[in-house]
Amino acid sequence: MLQVLQFSKYQGLGNDFLLLDGRSLGDSEDAFGLTQERVRRLCDRRFGVGGDGVILALPPREGGELRMRIFNADGTEPEMCGNGIRCLARFLADSDGDIAPRQWEVETLAGRIVPALAEDGRIRVDMGAPFLTPETIPTALDVGVEGLPVGVLEVLGQPLAVAAAGMGNPHAVVPVDDVAAIDLDTLGAALEVHEAFPARTNVHFVEVIAPDHLVMRVWERGAGPTLACGTGACATLVACHLLGLADRQARLDLPGGPLEIDWDEASGHVFMTGPAEAVFDGVVAPSLFGDSAEAPVASEATPPALSESAPVPAGIDCATLCVNGCVRPEACASADARARVTALLEDRSLDDLVALAGESLESRTRGRLCRDEPATP
Repeated sequence: MLQVLQFSKYQGLGNDFLLLDGRSLGDSEDAFGLTQERVRRLCDRRFGVGGDGVILALPPREGGELRMRIFNADGTEPEMCGNGIRCLARFLADSDGDIAPRQWEVETLAGRIVPALAEDGRIRVDMGAPFLTPETIPTALDVGVEGLPVGVLEVLGQPLAVAAAGMGNPHAVVPVDDVAAIDLDTLGAALEVHEAFPARTNVHFVEVIAPDHLVMRVWERGAGPTLACGTGACATLVACHLLGLADRQARLDLPGGPLEIDWDEASGHVFMTGPAEAVFDGVVAPSLFGDSAEAPVASEATPPALSESAPVPAGIDCATLCVNGCVRPEACASADARARVTALLEDRSLDDLVALAGESLESRTRGRLCRDEPATP
Protein backbone atom coordinates (compact mmCIF):
# COMPACT_ATOMS: atom_id res chain seq x y z
CA MET A 1 0.00 0.00 0.00
CA LEU A 2 1.55 3.29 -1.07
CA GLN A 3 1.60 5.89 1.68
CA VAL A 4 1.86 9.64 1.16
CA LEU A 5 3.41 11.31 4.19
CA GLN A 6 2.65 15.03 4.50
CA PHE A 7 4.91 17.08 6.74
CA SER A 8 5.91 20.61 7.67
CA LYS A 9 9.47 21.56 8.53
CA TYR A 10 10.12 24.11 11.30
CA GLN A 11 13.27 25.36 13.01
CA GLY A 12 14.02 26.98 16.32
CA LEU A 13 17.44 28.64 16.36
CA GLY A 14 18.58 26.20 13.67
CA ASN A 15 17.32 23.12 15.56
CA ASP A 16 15.02 21.72 12.86
CA PHE A 17 12.16 19.24 12.95
CA LEU A 18 9.65 17.54 10.69
CA LEU A 19 6.11 18.03 12.06
CA LEU A 20 3.40 15.43 11.40
CA ASP A 21 -0.20 16.25 12.34
CA GLY A 22 -1.93 13.17 13.72
CA ARG A 23 -4.52 14.86 15.93
CA SER A 24 -7.33 13.31 13.86
CA LEU A 25 -5.92 9.78 13.94
CA GLY A 26 -7.61 8.66 17.14
CA ASP A 27 -5.13 6.36 18.85
CA SER A 28 -3.84 4.87 15.60
CA GLU A 29 -0.57 6.77 15.35
CA ASP A 30 0.98 3.73 13.65
CA ALA A 31 -0.90 4.95 10.54
CA PHE A 32 2.23 7.06 9.90
CA GLY A 33 4.12 3.79 9.40
CA LEU A 34 7.21 5.10 11.19
CA THR A 35 10.02 2.88 12.35
CA GLN A 36 13.41 3.84 13.72
CA GLU A 37 14.90 3.24 10.27
CA ARG A 38 12.26 5.42 8.59
CA VAL A 39 12.91 8.24 11.05
CA ARG A 40 16.61 7.99 10.26
CA ARG A 41 15.86 8.16 6.53
CA LEU A 42 13.58 11.18 6.94
CA CYS A 43 16.21 13.03 8.99
CA ASP A 44 19.12 12.20 6.67
CA ARG A 45 20.33 15.52 5.25
CA ARG A 46 21.60 14.04 1.98
CA PHE A 47 19.20 11.22 1.18
CA GLY A 48 16.10 12.37 3.07
CA VAL A 49 14.35 15.58 4.05
CA GLY A 50 16.88 16.44 6.74
CA GLY A 51 16.25 17.35 10.36
CA ASP A 52 17.30 16.95 13.97
CA GLY A 53 14.13 15.01 14.68
CA VAL A 54 10.51 14.15 13.90
CA ILE A 55 7.60 15.43 16.01
CA LEU A 56 4.11 13.92 16.07
CA ALA A 57 1.08 15.97 17.20
CA LEU A 58 -1.37 13.40 18.58
CA PRO A 59 -4.68 13.21 20.47
CA PRO A 60 -4.37 13.62 24.26
CA ARG A 61 -4.57 10.76 26.74
CA GLU A 62 -4.40 12.54 30.08
CA GLY A 63 -6.65 15.60 29.81
CA GLY A 64 -4.32 17.89 27.85
CA GLU A 65 -5.14 19.55 24.54
CA LEU A 66 -2.80 17.27 22.59
CA ARG A 67 0.10 14.89 23.02
CA MET A 68 3.60 15.26 21.59
CA ARG A 69 5.99 12.46 20.66
CA ILE A 70 9.44 13.38 19.42
CA PHE A 71 12.11 11.21 17.85
CA ASN A 72 15.77 12.06 17.49
CA ALA A 73 17.53 11.81 14.15
CA ASP A 74 18.77 8.32 15.15
CA GLY A 75 15.20 7.13 15.78
CA THR A 76 15.38 7.13 19.58
CA GLU A 77 12.62 8.81 21.60
CA PRO A 78 13.65 11.46 24.16
CA GLU A 79 11.38 12.64 26.94
CA MET A 80 11.21 16.27 25.82
CA CYS A 81 12.73 18.93 23.58
CA GLY A 82 12.46 22.64 24.28
CA ASN A 83 13.14 23.81 20.73
CA GLY A 84 10.88 21.06 19.47
CA ILE A 85 7.89 22.11 21.55
CA ARG A 86 8.31 25.72 20.42
CA CYS A 87 8.25 24.50 16.82
CA LEU A 88 5.17 22.42 17.61
CA ALA A 89 3.38 25.47 19.05
CA ARG A 90 4.21 27.59 16.01
CA PHE A 91 3.05 24.75 13.74
CA LEU A 92 -0.25 24.46 15.63
CA ALA A 93 -0.84 28.22 15.42
CA ASP A 94 -0.10 28.22 11.68
CA SER A 95 -2.25 25.16 11.01
CA ASP A 96 -5.25 26.33 13.03
CA GLY A 97 -5.02 30.08 12.35
CA ASP A 98 -4.44 30.94 16.01
CA ILE A 99 -3.18 34.36 17.11
CA ALA A 100 -1.77 35.62 20.40
CA PRO A 101 -2.57 35.21 23.17
CA ARG A 102 -2.85 31.44 22.78
CA GLN A 103 -1.44 28.59 24.82
CA TRP A 104 -1.55 24.82 24.59
CA GLU A 105 -1.38 22.15 27.29
CA VAL A 106 0.83 19.50 25.72
CA GLU A 107 1.29 16.01 27.14
CA THR A 108 4.89 14.78 26.88
CA LEU A 109 6.94 11.97 28.40
CA ALA A 110 8.31 14.67 30.74
CA GLY A 111 4.82 15.64 31.92
CA ARG A 112 2.49 18.41 30.80
CA ILE A 113 4.29 21.36 29.19
CA VAL A 114 2.57 24.67 28.37
CA PRO A 115 3.88 26.71 25.41
CA ALA A 116 2.25 30.09 24.71
CA LEU A 117 2.24 32.28 21.61
CA ALA A 118 3.47 35.79 22.47
CA GLU A 119 2.44 39.02 20.74
CA ASP A 120 5.88 39.35 19.11
CA GLY A 121 5.52 35.91 17.50
CA ARG A 122 7.98 34.17 19.80
CA ILE A 123 7.00 31.19 21.93
CA ARG A 124 7.24 31.32 25.73
CA VAL A 125 7.20 27.89 27.35
CA ASP A 126 6.53 26.97 30.96
CA MET A 127 8.99 24.08 31.20
CA GLY A 128 8.03 23.17 34.77
CA ALA A 129 10.39 22.71 37.69
CA PRO A 130 13.87 21.25 37.16
CA PHE A 131 14.83 17.83 38.51
CA LEU A 132 17.75 18.06 40.91
CA THR A 133 18.02 14.66 42.57
CA PRO A 134 20.14 11.81 41.15
CA GLU A 135 17.26 9.36 40.75
CA THR A 136 15.05 11.79 38.82
CA ILE A 137 17.71 12.94 36.33
CA PRO A 138 19.06 10.08 36.40
CA THR A 139 22.74 10.21 37.33
CA ALA A 140 25.21 8.46 39.60
CA LEU A 141 26.63 11.81 40.72
CA ASP A 142 25.92 12.79 44.31
CA VAL A 143 24.19 16.00 45.38
CA GLY A 144 26.69 18.56 46.59
CA VAL A 145 26.36 21.57 48.87
CA GLU A 146 25.25 23.55 45.81
CA GLY A 147 21.92 21.66 45.79
CA LEU A 148 22.37 19.56 42.64
CA PRO A 149 24.44 16.53 41.62
CA VAL A 150 28.07 17.47 40.96
CA GLY A 151 31.38 15.70 40.54
CA VAL A 152 34.61 15.42 38.62
CA LEU A 153 34.40 12.82 35.85
CA GLU A 154 37.28 11.44 33.84
CA VAL A 155 36.41 11.67 30.16
CA LEU A 156 38.99 10.30 27.71
CA GLY A 157 41.66 10.81 30.34
CA GLN A 158 40.60 14.41 31.00
CA PRO A 159 39.00 15.47 34.30
CA LEU A 160 35.78 17.47 33.84
CA ALA A 161 33.87 19.24 36.62
CA VAL A 162 30.28 18.31 35.80
CA ALA A 163 26.90 19.35 37.21
CA ALA A 164 23.72 17.44 36.39
CA ALA A 165 20.15 18.67 36.11
CA GLY A 166 17.00 17.33 34.53
CA MET A 167 14.21 18.97 32.56
CA GLY A 168 12.34 15.72 32.09
CA ASN A 169 15.47 14.56 30.24
CA PRO A 170 19.06 14.38 31.56
CA HIS A 171 21.67 17.11 31.12
CA ALA A 172 25.35 17.36 31.97
CA VAL A 173 26.58 20.94 32.34
CA VAL A 174 30.30 21.69 32.17
CA PRO A 175 31.45 25.29 32.92
CA VAL A 176 34.61 26.18 30.98
CA ASP A 177 36.79 29.24 30.48
CA ASP A 178 36.63 29.21 26.67
CA VAL A 179 33.69 27.37 25.15
CA ALA A 180 35.00 27.86 21.61
CA ALA A 181 38.16 25.88 22.42
CA ILE A 182 36.26 22.73 23.46
CA ASP A 183 36.54 19.63 21.26
CA LEU A 184 32.78 19.14 21.26
CA ASP A 185 32.67 16.14 18.92
CA THR A 186 35.10 14.13 21.04
CA LEU A 187 34.18 15.16 24.59
CA GLY A 188 30.45 15.46 23.92
CA ALA A 189 30.20 11.99 22.43
CA ALA A 190 32.21 10.45 25.29
CA LEU A 191 30.31 12.23 28.08
CA GLU A 192 26.93 11.33 26.53
CA VAL A 193 27.57 7.64 27.25
CA HIS A 194 29.54 8.04 30.49
CA GLU A 195 28.59 5.48 33.14
CA ALA A 196 27.57 8.32 35.46
CA PHE A 197 24.49 8.76 33.25
CA PRO A 198 22.67 5.41 32.96
CA ALA A 199 20.13 6.76 30.43
CA ARG A 200 22.85 8.66 28.52
CA THR A 201 22.77 12.45 28.66
CA ASN A 202 22.72 15.70 26.74
CA VAL A 203 25.99 17.58 27.16
CA HIS A 204 26.47 21.36 27.44
CA PHE A 205 29.71 23.30 27.73
CA VAL A 206 29.09 26.81 29.02
CA GLU A 207 31.15 30.00 29.34
CA VAL A 208 29.99 32.74 31.69
CA ILE A 209 30.30 36.18 30.09
CA ALA A 210 28.32 37.87 32.88
CA PRO A 211 25.77 36.66 35.46
CA ASP A 212 22.99 37.47 32.98
CA HIS A 213 24.83 36.37 29.82
CA LEU A 214 26.04 32.83 29.11
CA VAL A 215 27.42 31.21 25.96
CA MET A 216 26.99 27.47 25.43
CA ARG A 217 27.61 24.68 22.95
CA VAL A 218 25.39 21.64 22.67
CA TRP A 219 25.86 17.92 22.18
CA GLU A 220 22.40 16.34 22.10
CA ARG A 221 21.77 12.77 23.11
CA GLY A 222 20.93 10.82 19.96
CA ALA A 223 21.60 13.75 17.62
CA GLY A 224 25.16 14.95 18.22
CA PRO A 225 26.14 18.63 17.81
CA THR A 226 23.11 20.85 17.26
CA LEU A 227 22.66 24.59 16.94
CA ALA A 228 20.37 24.82 19.96
CA CYS A 229 18.75 22.85 22.78
CA GLY A 230 15.88 24.41 24.71
CA THR A 231 15.81 21.98 27.63
CA GLY A 232 19.61 22.20 27.70
CA ALA A 233 19.52 25.99 27.99
CA CYS A 234 17.07 25.67 30.90
CA ALA A 235 19.21 23.06 32.66
CA THR A 236 22.35 25.13 32.06
CA LEU A 237 20.82 28.27 33.60
CA VAL A 238 19.61 26.27 36.63
CA ALA A 239 23.00 24.61 37.13
CA CYS A 240 24.97 27.83 36.70
CA HIS A 241 22.70 29.67 39.15
CA LEU A 242 23.10 26.97 41.81
CA LEU A 243 26.86 26.96 41.22
CA GLY A 244 26.90 30.72 41.90
CA LEU A 245 27.83 31.63 38.34
CA ALA A 246 24.61 33.18 37.02
CA ASP A 247 21.44 35.02 37.95
CA ARG A 248 18.01 33.39 37.89
CA GLN A 249 17.30 35.14 34.58
CA ALA A 250 19.78 35.31 31.72
CA ARG A 251 20.33 35.33 28.00
CA LEU A 252 21.94 32.15 26.75
CA ASP A 253 23.70 32.37 23.40
CA LEU A 254 23.66 29.12 21.45
CA PRO A 255 25.23 28.56 18.01
CA GLY A 256 21.80 29.13 16.42
CA GLY A 257 20.93 32.27 18.40
CA PRO A 258 19.82 33.44 21.87
CA LEU A 259 17.20 32.13 24.27
CA GLU A 260 15.85 33.95 27.30
CA ILE A 261 15.67 31.69 30.35
CA ASP A 262 13.97 32.66 33.61
CA TRP A 263 13.98 30.38 36.67
CA ASP A 264 11.04 31.89 38.53
CA GLU A 265 11.69 31.95 42.26
CA ALA A 266 8.03 32.05 43.29
CA SER A 267 6.80 29.05 41.29
CA GLY A 268 10.08 27.19 40.90
CA HIS A 269 9.29 26.78 37.20
CA VAL A 270 11.71 27.49 34.39
CA PHE A 271 10.43 29.65 31.52
CA MET A 272 12.02 29.64 28.08
CA THR A 273 11.35 32.28 25.41
CA GLY A 274 12.57 32.04 21.85
CA PRO A 275 11.65 31.92 18.17
CA ALA A 276 10.23 29.15 16.02
CA GLU A 277 9.83 29.56 12.27
CA ALA A 278 8.30 27.66 9.37
CA VAL A 279 10.76 26.45 6.74
CA PHE A 280 8.61 24.61 4.20
CA ASP A 281 5.76 22.13 3.74
CA GLY A 282 6.12 18.99 1.69
CA VAL A 283 5.13 15.44 0.84
CA VAL A 284 7.52 12.50 1.18
CA ALA A 285 7.82 10.24 -1.86
CA PRO A 286 7.01 6.62 -0.88
CA SER A 287 10.26 5.56 -2.57
CA LEU A 288 12.21 7.18 0.28
CA PHE A 289 11.25 4.20 2.42
CA GLY A 290 12.36 1.58 -0.13
CA ASP A 291 10.95 -0.26 -3.11
CA SER A 292 7.82 -1.29 -1.21
CA ALA A 293 5.72 1.08 0.88
CA GLU A 294 4.00 -1.81 2.65
CA ALA A 295 4.30 -1.87 6.42
CA PRO A 296 7.52 -3.74 7.28
CA VAL A 297 7.33 -7.34 8.46
CA ALA A 298 9.09 -7.92 11.74
CA SER A 299 12.32 -9.92 11.51
CA GLU A 300 15.77 -9.83 12.98
CA ALA A 301 16.86 -7.53 10.14
CA THR A 302 13.87 -5.18 10.35
CA PRO A 303 13.93 -2.21 12.79
CA PRO A 304 11.23 -2.46 15.45
CA ALA A 305 8.27 -0.13 15.20
CA LEU A 306 8.48 2.93 17.43
CA SER A 307 6.99 2.23 20.81
CA GLU A 308 5.96 4.21 23.84
CA SER A 309 8.54 4.49 26.61
CA ALA A 310 5.97 3.20 29.09
CA PRO A 311 2.85 1.08 28.44
CA VAL A 312 -0.59 2.56 28.91
CA PRO A 313 -1.92 0.92 32.09
CA ALA A 314 -5.48 0.32 30.91
CA GLY A 315 -6.57 -1.35 27.68
CA ILE A 316 -4.58 -2.17 24.59
CA ASP A 317 -2.50 0.44 22.80
CA CYS A 318 -2.89 -0.56 19.16
CA ALA A 319 -0.32 2.01 18.13
CA THR A 320 2.43 -0.06 19.73
CA LEU A 321 1.15 -3.60 20.28
CA CYS A 322 -0.55 -4.42 16.99
CA VAL A 323 2.16 -3.53 14.51
CA ASN A 324 2.99 -7.18 13.82
CA GLY A 325 -0.58 -8.49 13.90
CA CYS A 326 -3.71 -7.73 15.89
CA VAL A 327 -3.65 -9.25 19.39
CA ARG A 328 -7.43 -8.98 19.71
CA PRO A 329 -8.87 -9.66 16.21
CA GLU A 330 -12.32 -10.50 17.57
CA ALA A 331 -12.74 -6.89 18.81
CA CYS A 332 -10.04 -4.72 17.22
CA ALA A 333 -10.13 -1.25 18.77
CA SER A 334 -8.78 0.44 15.66
CA ALA A 335 -10.61 -1.57 12.98
CA ASP A 336 -12.86 1.32 11.90
CA ALA A 337 -9.98 3.79 11.60
CA ARG A 338 -7.92 1.29 9.63
CA ALA A 339 -10.84 0.57 7.31
CA ARG A 340 -11.31 4.27 6.57
CA VAL A 341 -7.62 4.73 5.80
CA THR A 342 -7.60 1.63 3.57
CA ALA A 343 -10.71 2.80 1.69
CA LEU A 344 -9.19 6.24 1.11
CA LEU A 345 -5.97 4.80 -0.27
CA GLU A 346 -7.70 2.21 -2.45
CA ASP A 347 -10.17 4.70 -3.94
CA ARG A 348 -7.58 7.27 -4.96
CA SER A 349 -4.52 7.15 -7.17
CA LEU A 350 -1.13 8.28 -5.93
CA ASP A 351 -1.48 11.45 -8.04
CA ASP A 352 -4.85 12.16 -6.36
CA LEU A 353 -3.31 11.76 -2.89
CA VAL A 354 -0.38 14.03 -3.74
CA ALA A 355 -2.80 16.65 -5.12
CA LEU A 356 -4.94 16.41 -1.97
CA ALA A 357 -1.90 16.88 0.23
CA GLY A 358 -0.76 19.77 -1.95
CA GLU A 359 -4.09 21.57 -1.55
CA SER A 360 -3.79 21.29 2.23
CA LEU A 361 -0.19 22.54 2.18
CA GLU A 362 -1.14 25.45 -0.09
CA SER A 363 -3.98 26.42 2.27
CA ARG A 364 -1.64 26.40 5.28
CA THR A 365 1.02 28.38 3.43
CA ARG A 366 -1.50 31.03 2.32
CA GLY A 367 -2.73 31.33 5.90
CA ARG A 368 0.82 31.78 7.15
CA LEU A 369 1.56 34.46 4.54
CA CYS A 370 -1.62 36.35 5.46
CA ARG A 371 -0.63 36.21 9.13
CA ASP A 372 2.79 37.68 8.41
CA GLU A 373 1.55 40.49 6.14
CA PRO A 374 1.43 43.89 7.89
CA ALA A 375 -2.04 45.24 8.46
CA THR A 376 -3.04 47.97 6.00
CA PRO A 377 -4.26 51.23 7.56
